[in-house]
Amino acid sequence: MDDITYWLRIAVIASAVGLVIAAIVWGVRKIRRVSSTVSALKNDLVLRRELLAQTPKSVSAMTTVYLPRIQHDFPDFNYPDFRQRAENTLRDILLSISAGRVGTLPDASSDLAAQVRMHIADNARCGRTEHYSDITIHRTEISRYEKRPGLCVITLQSAVGYQYSLTENGELIGGSRERLTQTKYNMELHYVQDVSALTGEYATAVGVVCPNCGAPVTSLGAKKCDYCGSGILPIEDRVWKINRYEEV
Repeated sequence: MDDITYWLRIAVIASAVGLVIAAIVWGVRKIRRVSSTVSALKNDLVLRRELLAQTPKSVSAMTTVYLPRIQHDFPDFNYPDFRQRAENTLRDILLSISAGRVGTLPDASSDLAAQVRMHIADNARCGRTEHYSDITIHRTEISRYEKRPGLCVITLQSAVGYQYSLTENGELIGGSRERLTQTKYNMELHYVQDVSALTGEYATAVGVVCPNCGAPVTSLGAKKCDYCGSGILPIEDRVWKINRYEEV
């Protein structure tokens, strides 16, 4: 083998080794860049989750539209007072669900108390436990005002934040023990003007469940529950009562 061939082979081998090293270096840098990008995305996702956990939900704020109409129909309606009552009732509902028993709901109708009682009973039947703590009601506004035959309905919408966890047979299946949850609730205020005039969905939405067992009451004038025999409370007319809540 002459010297030229020898050095050519050395040069080829050196070039190949150089290419391999360059490829390895490029691959390592690529992996680092990808890893850095993935890490940045994960951090961004965590930050977004934390931001969402800290940011109150927006509510349907129609107070300036509906409040003048309400006060025209009901000159004595004290909106700040009822807003505070609704917020206090919502807080008491969540604490009742946490405790597994209905607490004090002074401004709630018997229907609302029955709704909370049925929610608690459903949790117990399924082995579920819901826990609410650090409850903050950020904002409450009127979102709707309806006049139906025999009935007026004001819907208040609240932006709520709390620490929430849902467990089933001791295992966490919902919520978070670390992050806050931001959500919204509707609370309905009902004013029954004429029981006999109630029609449609509201004829079956006001005072028609047994406060003891939650069974439907077939007649607005019924005195006893057909299922458990408990006495049925008469519908309170011509007074505002919080009659229903729902998470939205």
